[in-house]
Amino acid sequence: MLKNVLHQSASPYLRQHSDNPVHWQMWGAEALEEAEKSGKPILLSIGYAACHWCHVMAHESFEDDETAAVMNELFVNIKVDREERSDIDQIYMAALQATGEQGGWPLTMFLNSKGEPFWGGTYFPKTANFGRPGFVTVLKTISELYRNDPDKIERNAEAIGKHLKQQFSASTSPESPDREVLANQSKGILSIYDARHGGIGQSPKFPNATMLETLWRNWRTNGATASRDAALHWIKAMINGGIYDHIGGGLSRYAVDNAWLVPHFEKMLYDNAQLIRSLIWAYAQTEEDLFRSRIEETVDWLEREMLLPNGGFSSSLDADSEGEEGRYYVWRKEEVDTVLGTDTDLFCDRYDITTAGNWEGKNIPNLKPDAEAPTTEEILRLSFARKKLFQAREERVRPERDDKVLADWNGLVIRALAEASRTLSDARYLRLAENAYDFVSESMSDNDGRLAHAWRESAMTWPALASDYGAMINAATSLYLCTNKGRYIEDARRWADILEEWYSDGEGGYFYSASDCNDILLRARHEHDDAMPSASAQIIEGLARLACLTNDPELTLRTTYSAAASWGRVRTTPLAASGIVNAIATALEPRKLIVLNPTKQIVDLIIGQPDPSRMDITLMDETDAQEFLPADAVYESGEGSGRAYLCKGAVCLPPVETVEELAALLSPPESSGVH
Repeated sequence: MLKNVLHQSASPYLRQHSDNPVHWQMWGAEALEEAEKSGKPILLSIGYAACHWCHVMAHESFEDDETAAVMNELFVNIKVDREERSDIDQIYMAALQATGEQGGWPLTMFLNSKGEPFWGGTYFPKTANFGRPGFVTVLKTISELYRNDPDKIERNAEAIGKHLKQQFSASTSPESPDREVLANQSKGILSIYDARHGGIGQSPKFPNATMLETLWRNWRTNGATASRDAALHWIKAMINGGIYDHIGGGLSRYAVDNAWLVPHFEKMLYDNAQLIRSLIWAYAQTEEDLFRSRIEETVDWLEREMLLPNGGFSSSLDADSEGEEGRYYVWRKEEVDTVLGTDTDLFCDRYDITTAGNWEGKNIPNLKPDAEAPTTEEILRLSFARKKLFQAREERVRPERDDKVLADWNGLVIRALAEASRTLSDARYLRLAENAYDFVSESMSDNDGRLAHAWRESAMTWPALASDYGAMINAATSLYLCTNKGRYIEDARRWADILEEWYSDGEGGYFYSASDCNDILLRARHEHDDAMPSASAQIIEGLARLACLTNDPELTLRTTYSAAASWGRVRTTPLAASGIVNAIATALEPRKLIVLNPTKQIVDLIIGQPDPSRMDITLMDETDAQEFLPADAVYESGEGSGRAYLCKGAVCLPPVETVEELAALLSPPESSGVH
């Protein structure tokens, strides 16, 4: 007789369900064999530890003895952590969408004993509600259909399977992207941009960091002021809104409204890594203290609440505490008054705190967009007020933390911290980045240098996903640019070779899963963005940066093939693949700036011209420059500080020595701003 085995898992999400009366099984051959032996269909439930609606369905149904009894009688029940096994989640989420349903979590899919999906949904209420049938009714209907109409089940499974193979595995003709790809993508993004509130569309509002990066790249590459202005407006709207935690720092997953006020309160590592990079560009461009403050606050949050003793970063913080979403983060006015005393009027006016509240009778702190700039005295008083509220909030029951370490998410934050360390000249940020890198590269790696995808309490999920290698290659190159330590380039080269050996599709692209991953329905490519750039996007950009740094013609050729292969598949739906467009922009014309003995003026100039497609290499020994320049590049030796070489692709321009000359090279081109 089956029993709940989730206590055997290291996943915090699976362990949340280890006391359920449901006889949960872990994904694998044993569960599939049990389905075959028993003749029962499989109920596959996929979620993650910080997911609010996952908790709701768990409390209503999975913790309910009567519902669990029906599940145990009629199904083999399998739980999957979507963050630990995002390759499995990707396949079954696409299967759900193939049926015409909108995706989301918890994901509830029904499979045959081969693991083939034939029907599904997301959240089901225990009793009929929200226009959705009750969960027990669904369970009994599916079970009866599975027993009495196997032909229909088979037809559904075949139709969905055909769709999945076409979507993920089908071969298409590669197509070389043209140089207008960035401008065209930006035009598409601006056509759906919310000019009033910032961001894409109406509600719910997601950070959509890859689209935001596209706008920024279009400004840097094409001088498109409309793209720049939209990007700055978008970033400022998020960091002033309630989606940003003004008391403790950090960005929530998304806003349920169109004005960024009401967040879905979970905090994810990847959102905040990408936010830091967006803030770096905004601060460097504008020198506004607001952007710098948000970088510092977000890194402080990462170090305080997400950092593990081993140097790696945790995955997420829960949306709920004490069984209630957002309870840890919201305030009643009388609470604020009690904590702040004489400063309460100033704080409440600035942060939209009222007796009536701005959300369900309570208050989500946010900065009013039309407020006048505070005086120097008010800035100090508000800072003191936030610290007092933070101290008071620390007395509350904290949201749970999912403390597993994911290689790709850590790669994103390592890169962000490395880049922030250069922009703000903060050695602490670099130390955090290097420590996290050391943990992933050493403690999550086998003797052959292959990475694990997830780590928790020394238990690891093998093998890594392609996104892990893409993210860590980009992390390695960013750390190299900060330190000039050759080991980072050596690691990046080794990971590029592992990608080619274990993940190549033989057509220039890469599968999401390794060739020795044998527990998935099919090997899929990962080319459309979700909350972060797709695996293919991260790989293309990583290879392009590595090829540019090393002047390696073979890597350059691989990058070109990969970009063409991916573009051939996503060009008909480009708005779902901004990550690949951004990577293509780097691959088409990677920029490398080699600076010898720079003066402070030149360093400040370079920092003030942030370009995601440019890598800045600072050298103190002039002879070292030859290592980074192509053999036929113009090279001039001589004394003096600040000589700089800008290389665009394989072409290196003659060196410049003055701030004015360098500024002319690095500034965006003149443009009408219509892009």
